[in-house]
Amino acid sequence: MAEILATMVVGPLVSMVQEKASSYLLEQYKVMEGMEEQHEVLKRKLPAILDVIADAELQAAEHRDGAKAWLEAVRKVAYQANDVFDEFKYEALRRKAKKEGHYHKLGMHVIKLFPTHNRIVFRYRMGNKLRLILQAIEVLIAEMNAFRFKFRPQQQLSMKWRQTDSNIVDPMEIAKRSRAEDKQKVVDTLLGQGSNTDLTVLPIIGMGGLGKTTLAQLVYNDSKIREHFQLLLWICVSDNFDLHLLAKSIVEAAIKEKKNGSETDRKPSLESLREVLSGKRYLLILDHVWNRDVSQWKKLKSSLQHGGIGSSVLTTTRDEAIAQFMGTTASYKLHLLDESFIK
Repeated sequence: MAEILATMVVGPLVSMVQEKASSYLLEQYKVMEGMEEQHEVLKRKLPAILDVIADAELQAAEHRDGAKAWLEAVRKVAYQANDVFDEFKYEALRRKAKKEGHYHKLGMHVIKLFPTHNRIVFRYRMGNKLRLILQAIEVLIAEMNAFRFKFRPQQQLSMKWRQTDSNIVDPMEIAKRSRAEDKQKVVDTLLGQGSNTDLTVLPIIGMGGLGKTTLAQLVYNDSKIREHFQLLLWICVSDNFDLHLLAKSIVEAAIKEKKNGSETDRKPSLESLREVLSGKRYLLILDHVWNRDVSQWKKLKSSLQHGGIGSSVLTTTRDEAIAQFMGTTASYKLHLLDESFIK
Protein backbone atom coordinates (compact mmCIF):
# COMPACT_ATOMS: atom_id res chain seq x y z
CA MET A 1 0.00 0.00 0.00
CA ALA A 2 2.80 2.44 0.89
CA GLU A 3 4.48 1.87 -2.47
CA ILE A 4 1.22 2.39 -4.36
CA LEU A 5 0.44 5.54 -2.38
CA ALA A 6 3.94 6.85 -3.06
CA THR A 7 3.33 6.73 -6.82
CA MET A 8 -0.13 8.23 -6.45
CA VAL A 9 1.23 11.51 -5.08
CA VAL A 10 3.53 12.16 -8.05
CA GLY A 11 0.90 13.73 -10.30
CA PRO A 12 -0.47 16.12 -7.66
CA LEU A 13 3.06 17.08 -6.63
CA VAL A 14 4.07 17.95 -10.21
CA SER A 15 0.79 19.85 -10.61
CA MET A 16 1.61 21.79 -7.46
CA VAL A 17 5.02 22.74 -8.85
CA GLN A 18 3.40 23.82 -12.12
CA GLU A 19 0.94 25.99 -10.23
CA LYS A 20 3.68 27.61 -8.16
CA ALA A 21 5.81 28.19 -11.26
CA SER A 22 2.89 30.06 -12.83
CA SER A 23 2.16 32.27 -9.83
CA TYR A 24 1.54 35.92 -10.69
CA LEU A 25 3.70 36.93 -7.71
CA LEU A 26 6.84 35.73 -9.49
CA GLU A 27 6.34 38.14 -12.38
CA GLN A 28 4.80 40.95 -10.38
CA TYR A 29 7.83 41.23 -8.08
CA LYS A 30 10.42 40.14 -10.67
CA VAL A 31 11.94 37.45 -8.46
CA MET A 32 12.95 35.45 -11.55
CA GLU A 33 14.72 38.34 -13.22
CA GLY A 34 17.57 36.96 -15.30
CA MET A 35 16.01 33.49 -15.21
CA GLU A 36 13.11 34.14 -17.58
CA GLU A 37 14.26 31.70 -20.26
CA GLN A 38 14.73 28.84 -17.79
CA HIS A 39 11.36 29.69 -16.27
CA GLU A 40 9.58 29.44 -19.62
CA VAL A 41 11.33 26.16 -20.47
CA LEU A 42 10.27 24.71 -17.13
CA LYS A 43 6.64 25.73 -17.66
CA ARG A 44 6.69 23.96 -21.06
CA LYS A 45 8.34 20.79 -19.77
CA LEU A 46 6.15 20.15 -16.73
CA PRO A 47 2.92 19.58 -18.76
CA ALA A 48 4.79 17.06 -20.93
CA ILE A 49 5.63 15.03 -17.84
CA LEU A 50 2.12 15.37 -16.44
CA ASP A 51 0.64 14.05 -19.70
CA VAL A 52 2.29 10.64 -19.29
CA ILE A 53 2.26 10.17 -15.52
CA ALA A 54 -1.00 8.22 -15.63
CA ASP A 55 0.52 5.74 -18.10
CA ALA A 56 3.70 5.47 -16.02
CA GLU A 57 1.59 4.77 -12.92
CA LEU A 58 -0.33 2.10 -14.81
CA GLN A 59 2.91 0.42 -15.87
CA ALA A 60 4.32 0.72 -12.35
CA ALA A 61 1.19 -1.01 -11.03
CA GLU A 62 2.01 -3.86 -13.42
CA HIS A 63 5.37 -4.21 -11.65
CA ARG A 64 7.51 -2.71 -14.39
CA ASP A 65 10.65 -1.64 -12.58
CA GLY A 66 11.65 0.99 -15.14
CA ALA A 67 8.37 2.85 -14.73
CA LYS A 68 8.65 2.68 -10.93
CA ALA A 69 12.19 4.04 -11.00
CA TRP A 70 11.16 6.85 -13.37
CA LEU A 71 8.25 7.87 -11.15
CA GLU A 72 10.53 7.89 -8.13
CA ALA A 73 12.97 10.13 -10.00
CA VAL A 74 10.12 12.47 -10.99
CA ARG A 75 9.01 12.59 -7.37
CA LYS A 76 12.48 13.55 -6.13
CA VAL A 77 12.90 16.30 -8.72
CA ALA A 78 9.39 17.60 -7.98
CA TYR A 79 10.22 17.81 -4.27
CA GLN A 80 13.33 19.83 -5.09
CA ALA A 81 11.44 22.09 -7.50
CA ASN A 82 8.69 22.58 -4.94
CA ASP A 83 11.23 23.87 -2.41
CA VAL A 84 12.86 26.13 -5.01
CA PHE A 85 9.54 27.76 -5.91
CA ASP A 86 8.70 28.13 -2.24
CA GLU A 87 11.88 30.19 -1.99
CA PHE A 88 10.82 32.31 -4.96
CA LYS A 89 7.43 32.78 -3.28
CA TYR A 90 8.97 33.84 0.03
CA GLU A 91 11.19 36.35 -1.75
CA ALA A 92 8.19 37.71 -3.66
CA LEU A 93 6.27 38.08 -0.40
CA ARG A 94 9.28 39.77 1.21
CA ARG A 95 9.46 42.29 -1.63
CA LYS A 96 5.71 42.82 -1.46
CA ALA A 97 5.88 43.36 2.30
CA LYS A 98 8.79 45.76 1.93
CA LYS A 99 6.90 47.74 -0.71
CA GLU A 100 3.82 47.94 1.50
CA GLY A 101 5.81 48.71 4.64
CA HIS A 102 5.14 45.54 6.61
CA TYR A 103 5.98 41.85 6.79
CA HIS A 104 2.50 40.46 7.09
CA LYS A 105 0.90 38.03 4.66
CA LEU A 106 -2.07 35.75 5.29
CA GLY A 107 -1.59 35.88 9.06
CA MET A 108 2.14 35.08 8.88
CA HIS A 109 5.27 37.12 9.33
CA VAL A 110 7.46 36.11 6.40
CA ILE A 111 11.08 37.18 6.48
CA LYS A 112 13.36 35.51 3.99
CA LEU A 113 16.93 35.34 5.16
CA PHE A 114 19.05 36.06 2.14
CA PRO A 115 22.31 37.90 2.90
CA THR A 116 21.42 41.62 2.95
CA HIS A 117 18.50 40.76 0.61
CA ASN A 118 20.88 41.49 -2.26
CA ARG A 119 19.09 40.87 -5.56
CA ILE A 120 22.30 39.95 -7.38
CA VAL A 121 23.17 37.36 -4.72
CA PHE A 122 19.62 36.03 -4.83
CA ARG A 123 19.62 35.79 -8.64
CA TYR A 124 22.96 33.95 -8.71
CA ARG A 125 21.98 31.57 -5.93
CA MET A 126 18.54 30.73 -7.27
CA GLY A 127 19.71 30.63 -10.88
CA ASN A 128 22.04 27.78 -9.97
CA LYS A 129 19.25 25.88 -8.23
CA LEU A 130 16.86 26.38 -11.14
CA ARG A 131 19.49 25.25 -13.64
CA LEU A 132 20.00 21.97 -11.75
CA ILE A 133 16.23 21.37 -11.72
CA LEU A 134 16.06 21.90 -15.48
CA GLN A 135 18.96 19.55 -16.12
CA ALA A 136 17.22 16.84 -14.10
CA ILE A 137 13.94 17.42 -15.98
CA GLU A 138 15.71 17.13 -19.34
CA VAL A 139 16.98 13.71 -18.28
CA LEU A 140 13.49 12.69 -17.16
CA ILE A 141 11.98 13.70 -20.50
CA ALA A 142 14.66 11.80 -22.42
CA GLU A 143 13.89 8.70 -20.35
CA MET A 144 10.17 9.32 -20.77
CA ASN A 145 10.57 9.24 -24.54
CA ALA A 146 12.77 6.15 -24.34
CA PHE A 147 10.11 4.33 -22.31
CA ARG A 148 7.48 5.54 -24.80
CA PHE A 149 4.97 6.37 -22.13
CA LYS A 150 1.62 7.21 -23.69
CA PHE A 151 -0.62 10.19 -23.13
CA ARG A 152 -3.45 9.28 -20.81
CA PRO A 153 -6.00 11.65 -19.30
CA GLN A 154 -5.36 12.22 -15.61
CA GLN A 155 -7.91 10.27 -13.59
CA GLN A 156 -9.20 10.37 -10.03
CA LEU A 157 -6.49 11.90 -7.82
CA SER A 158 -4.39 13.58 -10.50
CA MET A 159 -7.35 14.93 -12.44
CA LYS A 160 -8.99 16.28 -9.31
CA TRP A 161 -5.80 17.95 -8.17
CA ARG A 162 -5.51 19.82 -11.43
CA GLN A 163 -9.03 21.29 -11.28
CA THR A 164 -9.13 25.06 -10.78
CA ASP A 165 -12.79 25.22 -9.75
CA SER A 166 -12.74 25.66 -5.98
CA ASN A 167 -16.17 24.05 -5.79
CA ILE A 168 -14.69 20.75 -6.96
CA VAL A 169 -11.39 20.33 -5.12
CA ASP A 170 -9.23 22.86 -3.31
CA PRO A 171 -5.73 21.43 -2.61
CA MET A 172 -5.35 23.66 0.44
CA GLU A 173 -8.63 22.37 1.83
CA ILE A 174 -7.40 18.82 1.25
CA ALA A 175 -4.28 19.69 3.23
CA LYS A 176 -6.33 21.18 6.05
CA ARG A 177 -8.57 18.14 6.31
CA SER A 178 -5.81 15.59 5.89
CA ARG A 179 -3.53 17.31 8.41
CA ALA A 180 -6.26 18.15 10.94
CA GLU A 181 -5.21 15.32 13.24
CA ASP A 182 -1.54 16.23 12.87
CA LYS A 183 -2.33 19.86 13.66
CA GLN A 184 -4.29 18.96 16.77
CA LYS A 185 -1.48 16.77 18.09
CA VAL A 186 1.10 19.53 17.59
CA VAL A 187 -1.21 22.15 19.14
CA ASP A 188 -1.86 19.89 22.15
CA THR A 189 1.87 19.31 22.60
CA LEU A 190 2.64 23.04 22.57
CA LEU A 191 -0.24 23.96 24.87
CA GLY A 192 0.80 21.16 27.19
CA GLN A 193 4.12 22.93 27.79
CA GLY A 194 2.40 25.98 29.30
CA SER A 195 4.00 25.52 32.75
CA ASN A 196 7.40 24.42 31.44
CA THR A 197 10.14 26.75 32.64
CA ASP A 198 12.53 25.45 29.98
CA LEU A 199 12.26 26.35 26.31
CA THR A 200 10.34 23.72 24.33
CA VAL A 201 11.66 22.94 20.84
CA LEU A 202 9.42 20.71 18.72
CA PRO A 203 10.75 19.68 15.28
CA ILE A 204 8.38 18.70 12.46
CA ILE A 205 10.32 16.37 10.20
CA GLY A 206 9.51 14.81 6.84
CA MET A 207 10.70 14.62 3.27
CA GLY A 208 9.97 17.40 0.82
CA GLY A 209 6.42 17.85 -0.43
CA LEU A 210 4.65 16.36 2.59
CA GLY A 211 3.35 19.69 3.84
CA LYS A 212 5.60 20.54 6.80
CA THR A 213 5.19 24.26 6.18
CA THR A 214 1.43 23.88 5.66
CA LEU A 215 1.14 22.06 8.98
CA ALA A 216 3.17 24.77 10.70
CA GLN A 217 0.85 27.41 9.18
CA LEU A 218 -2.22 25.56 10.47
CA VAL A 219 -0.70 25.46 13.96
CA TYR A 220 0.37 29.11 13.77
CA ASN A 221 -3.15 30.24 12.88
CA ASP A 222 -4.98 28.00 15.35
CA SER A 223 -7.24 30.08 17.62
CA LYS A 224 -6.07 28.35 20.82
CA ILE A 225 -2.44 28.95 19.89
CA ARG A 226 -3.10 32.63 19.24
CA GLU A 227 -4.87 32.96 22.60
CA HIS A 228 -2.19 31.07 24.52
CA PHE A 229 0.96 32.76 23.24
CA GLN A 230 1.61 36.46 23.77
CA LEU A 231 3.93 36.70 20.79
CA LEU A 232 3.88 34.68 17.55
CA LEU A 233 6.80 34.87 15.15
CA TRP A 234 7.51 33.22 11.80
CA ILE A 235 10.95 33.06 10.19
CA CYS A 236 11.80 31.16 7.00
CA VAL A 237 15.40 30.10 7.48
CA SER A 238 16.20 27.96 4.42
CA ASP A 239 19.91 27.15 4.03
CA ASN A 240 21.17 30.43 5.48
CA PHE A 241 21.65 30.11 9.25
CA ASP A 242 23.78 33.15 9.96
CA LEU A 243 23.42 33.52 13.73
CA HIS A 244 23.37 37.31 13.96
CA LEU A 245 21.24 37.81 10.84
CA LEU A 246 18.76 35.28 12.16
CA ALA A 247 18.67 36.94 15.61
CA LYS A 248 18.23 40.36 14.00
CA SER A 249 15.35 39.08 11.86
CA ILE A 250 13.57 37.60 14.89
CA VAL A 251 13.99 40.92 16.71
CA GLU A 252 12.53 42.82 13.76
CA ALA A 253 9.57 40.44 13.57
CA ALA A 254 8.98 40.74 17.32
CA ILE A 255 9.05 44.55 17.20
CA LYS A 256 6.54 44.58 14.35
CA GLU A 257 4.31 42.05 16.09
CA LYS A 258 4.31 44.06 19.32
CA LYS A 259 4.01 47.32 17.36
CA ASN A 260 6.83 48.64 19.51
CA GLY A 261 9.44 50.79 17.82
CA SER A 262 12.17 50.38 20.45
CA GLU A 263 15.73 51.02 19.34
CA THR A 264 16.99 47.48 19.92
CA ASP A 265 18.75 47.38 16.55
CA ARG A 266 21.59 49.53 17.93
CA LYS A 267 22.56 46.80 20.35
CA PRO A 268 24.22 43.47 19.57
CA SER A 269 21.68 41.18 17.90
CA LEU A 270 21.66 38.50 20.59
CA GLU A 271 21.27 41.09 23.35
CA SER A 272 18.37 42.67 21.47
CA LEU A 273 16.83 39.24 21.02
CA ARG A 274 16.94 38.57 24.76
CA GLU A 275 15.31 41.93 25.46
CA VAL A 276 12.37 41.64 23.04
CA LEU A 277 11.55 38.12 24.23
CA SER A 278 12.10 38.69 27.93
CA GLY A 279 9.06 37.66 29.96
CA LYS A 280 6.93 37.01 26.87
CA ARG A 281 5.40 33.58 26.29
CA TYR A 282 6.16 33.27 22.60
CA LEU A 283 5.90 30.76 19.76
CA LEU A 284 8.67 31.01 17.18
CA ILE A 285 8.41 29.01 13.98
CA LEU A 286 11.71 28.39 12.19
CA ASP A 287 10.69 27.06 8.77
CA HIS A 288 13.00 25.12 6.44
CA VAL A 289 16.02 24.58 8.69
CA TRP A 290 18.97 23.02 6.84
CA ASN A 291 22.09 24.00 8.78
CA ARG A 292 23.78 21.33 10.92
CA ASP A 293 25.99 23.72 12.91
CA VAL A 294 25.19 22.72 16.49
CA SER A 295 27.26 25.53 18.01
CA GLN A 296 25.26 28.20 16.13
CA TRP A 297 22.00 26.72 17.35
CA LYS A 298 23.22 26.55 20.97
CA LYS A 299 24.17 30.25 20.90
CA LEU A 300 20.78 31.19 19.48
CA LYS A 301 18.94 28.95 21.91
CA SER A 302 20.69 30.55 24.90
CA SER A 303 19.06 33.86 23.93
CA LEU A 304 15.71 32.30 23.08
CA GLN A 305 15.54 30.87 26.61
CA HIS A 306 14.90 34.36 28.00
CA GLY A 307 11.24 34.19 27.03
CA GLY A 308 8.41 33.61 29.47
CA ILE A 309 7.30 30.29 30.92
CA GLY A 310 5.82 28.02 28.27
CA SER A 311 7.71 29.58 25.35
CA SER A 312 8.20 27.24 22.39
CA VAL A 313 10.01 26.90 19.08
CA LEU A 314 8.43 24.90 16.27
CA THR A 315 10.88 24.02 13.52
CA THR A 316 10.44 22.26 10.17
CA THR A 317 13.22 20.27 8.56
CA ARG A 318 13.92 17.27 6.35
CA ASP A 319 17.05 16.38 8.29
CA GLU A 320 16.80 13.85 11.12
CA ALA A 321 20.16 14.97 12.54
CA ILE A 322 18.97 18.60 12.78
CA ALA A 323 15.75 17.51 14.48
CA GLN A 324 17.72 15.49 17.03
CA PHE A 325 20.08 18.23 18.17
CA MET A 326 17.47 21.02 18.10
CA GLY A 327 14.56 19.20 19.70
CA THR A 328 13.83 19.12 23.41
CA THR A 329 10.83 16.88 22.80
CA ALA A 330 10.22 14.00 20.41
CA SER A 331 10.09 15.08 16.76
CA TYR A 332 6.73 15.06 15.01
CA LYS A 333 7.21 12.98 11.88
CA LEU A 334 5.04 13.56 8.83
CA HIS A 335 4.03 10.73 6.54
CA LEU A 336 2.20 10.44 3.24
CA LEU A 337 -1.41 11.62 3.21
CA ASP A 338 -4.01 9.02 4.00
CA GLU A 339 -5.58 7.77 0.76
CA SER A 340 -9.10 8.62 1.95
CA PHE A 341 -8.30 12.34 1.89
CA ILE A 342 -6.97 12.45 -1.65
CA LYS A 343 -9.44 10.35 -3.59
